[in-house]
Amino acid sequence: MENIWSEKTKVRFGGVDSSDRLTLWSIFNSFQEAAIYHATELGVGRDVMASSGQAWILSRLSLFVQKRPLYGEDIEICTWPRSWEKLFALRDYAIRDSNGDMIVRGRGAWLVLDIEKRRPLRAQPIMDALPLNDKLDAFSTIPPGLTVRDNLSKAAERAAAYSDIDCYGHANNARYIQWIQDITDSNVLASSNQARLDINYLSEVLPGDTVELLIAPLDNTPGENEAEYPLKPVAAFAYEGKRPDTGQAVFRAELRTGV
Repeated sequence: MENIWSEKTKVRFGGVDSSDRLTLWSIFNSFQEAAIYHATELGVGRDVMASSGQAWILSRLSLFVQKRPLYGEDIEICTWPRSWEKLFALRDYAIRDSNGDMIVRGRGAWLVLDIEKRRPLRAQPIMDALPLNDKLDAFSTIPPGLTVRDNLSKAAERAAAYSDIDCYGHANNARYIQWIQDITDSNVLASSNQARLDINYLSEVLPGDTVELLIAPLDNTPGENEAEYPLKPVAAFAYEGKRPDTGQAVFRAELRTGV
């Protein structure tokens, strides 16, 4: 078993914005792909889990971007399992530059889902059989549960379409990041070299489901979970996606950007 999954690649044209730097969506998508390959290598991939009526579901993810790499730059994408906490299976992520410096770091909190009952199971039995990479931390804390905010304003409405849906038949977790990008000031995103993004996935979105996308500005001061990874603030936002018919939240997120 490979304790750490590592892929060397270049920042590609389809992954950058007008600043020629890697986007948040591209980072999330590359981390997702690496995690899928590594889970398969470790014997807990999609097919194996499905054979026992289970599936991996991403519940929370925190990401800190120290420096967004440029188009054509050589990077290394890494991921590894990092123990468990209550129901959560933790997985760390990193992007290193050509000097080996960690320029992006993240931690995901995954749930093991009973597919038939649609209920989470304890992650410990699976995680105990995997390399736990003790003290090898990209992130040192569990991604936080985000606060419900009442000052959000509707920015857009999105019906989950073909391009949003993954092999599980629901909106893919990385697509939510695209939705967030699309309702954020593009000048802020393009001019920011640093970012801290936290997201909670609360309810699956099925084909044709409509989601209201809400946004509100936040204070630029660092959040309570950011002391370890400070950035030079430019702008900050809170987000929520919810069902317009029931008001049920499908995700919450907070983004802080820096120069």
